[in-house]
Amino acid sequence: MLTVDQVEKSYTGGGLFSRTSKKILHNISFALEAGEVLGIIGESGSGKSTLGRLLLGIEKPDRGTIQFEGISIGERAGRRGKISAVFQDYTSSIHPYYTVEKALAEPLKLSGQKGREVEERIDLLLRQVGLDSSYRKKYPHELSGGEAQRVCIARAVSTEPQCILLDEAVSSLDASVQFQVLELLKKLKESYGMSYIFITHDIQAAVYLCDRLMFVRNGQIVEIVSAHQLTDVRSEYSNDMLRMALRLAGSGEDRSVDLENRKERIL
Repeated sequence: MLTVDQVEKSYTGGGLFSRTSKKILHNISFALEAGEVLGIIGESGSGKSTLGRLLLGIEKPDRGTIQFEGISIGERAGRRGKISAVFQDYTSSIHPYYTVEKALAEPLKLSGQKGREVEERIDLLLRQVGLDSSYRKKYPHELSGGEAQRVCIARAVSTEPQCILLDEAVSSLDASVQFQVLELLKKLKESYGMSYIFITHDIQAAVYLCDRLMFVRNGQIVEIVSAHQLTDVRSEYSNDMLRMALRLAGSGEDRSVDLENRKERIL
């Protein structure tokens, strides 16, 4: 469905008289299958969010290709109605002067829906993300973090895209709310049959949601492994991240990873 082939990306920095180029992504290649959830795992500065912007067509790669069903993601036809996104900063993802109703109506109207169809769709979307119709008239500042992110998710699924990119979409939420949102994402995936690209530094969340994990370090893919086979990771970097996740799981949080039994879920 989505294919990334030998993608590279650099940014130019430095002062007016000293402009240097820093390569952020190096020879990135992978594929995302229909209905699959792929986790892109890496520490801050690993290049994973830059990759996310390229996958959304917000930026263009310096080299290589990104195609959705054989069409370049850089072309409008390659991404419109096919891929949407949910970002970490839910506070700025919704226009501060838009009600929830208006925020959800906007993509629906752009997709050609009108009148009563839009109204009914908004009610359905709110129900699907666990909110009732009373939220229609609320503004972003009246929502909790979890509620705001649910609205962002509802907007992302509103036009039924084939894929949603989630860029650190739960990392700003409290642990209990993270779990609720992850559960919501699982249910929506089952309802719509979508694929997810789940960009995160949180392996526990990724193991809970994803089918495969792609470890990224310094702009390069270290390895890609099934979420069911985490004990088979080969690289020192991946093992270090897994050990860190285990330490966090044992530090009093209410989620845990059981690598010995190769459990998919984090409870």
